[in-house]
Amino acid sequence: MNNTILSIKDIKKKYFTKSGEITAIDNISLDINEGEFIAIVGPSGCGKSTLLSILSGLIDKSSGEIIYPNQSKKKLGYMLQQDCLFPWLNILDNCLIGLKIEKNLTKEKKERVIKLLELYGLKDFIYKYPKNLSGGMRQRVV
Repeated sequence: MNNTILSIKDIKKKYFTKSGEITAIDNISLDINEGEFIAIVGPSGCGKSTLLSILSGLIDKSSGEIIYPNQSKKKLGYMLQQDCLFPWLNILDNCLIGLKIEKNLTKEKKERVIKLLELYGLKDFIYKYPKNLSGGMRQRVV
């Protein structure tokens, strides 16, 4: 039985600048199986964040293939080094922005987001702004 949930085949990412071409990732291949924990480690600038950005759909790959063998395409997310909370939106509105952009916000989904914020210990900060939260609290929002 194949329990591979994600296959990455020969992923390559090149950036093009005025001064030339930069290869950020060169032919990465990896199978991730159900129940596995994967660590991507390496020095600064080796392509860790680039790979995660490709897998989560934030940027396009230059070549290669991403395969979900037993499922339809999944959405992936990861914790960025720097959070991307909008400083002019309160915590609840930051959490709802994706649903609003996709025009998929319902009363039930808003209630679910509020319950999750409460679960993560942010009940008293729902209507506060990012500047009022510690770094750890900001990561829990994201």
